[in-house]
Amino acid sequence: METSFYTPSELKEMGFGSVGSNVLISRKASVYSPHLIRIGNHVRVDDFCILSGAVTLGSYIHISAYSALYGRNGISVADYATISGRVLIYSQNDDYSGDFMTNPMIPAKYTHVQGGEVRIEKHVIIGAGSVVLPGLTIGEGACIGAMSLVKSNAEAWMVYAGVPVKLKGHRNRGIIDLERQFLSEQK
Repeated sequence: METSFYTPSELKEMGFGSVGSNVLISRKASVYSPHLIRIGNHVRVDDFCILSGAVTLGSYIHISAYSALYGRNGISVADYATISGRVLIYSQNDDYSGDFMTNPMIPAKYTHVQGGEVRIEKHVIIGAGSVVLPGLTIGEGACIGAMSLVKSNAEAWMVYAGVPVKLKGHRNRGIIDLERQFLSEQK
């Protein structure tokens, strides 16, 4: 009987760089260049998500429906991160100056795609509808509010929201104790 998620043997056949245990990827998700994608344990990727390019997912991660990670220059998502619905994460960007053409159908000599790795650290939550631009780090425990634009680094254990994001306050670190308790119960 077919489920809505790929089976472990189907995931293995897809040719991921690596894939851990209890990985649930929707059959309605799109995966490009799976050999560049590494996935830890206890990861769920929901319907209509896109994973493309060099993407590394830690463990205990949820990527909600309609989100996309475009990892041409690398995207790493650390343990316990949550990516809410309709989040877009880009590790590359076209040059919009007018000095170059844009879009992937144009030969590279006429374009100027630039960017850098996006790092999303442990316990980060990115709210629904947010956009994360290339070459930045969202620090451990940072919280990005819904419908936000992240175009520079976000400090650890801070709450951000807006277009572009602005610092709104501090986030409680109690989840670190919960993580310890959770891990001790897993043994």
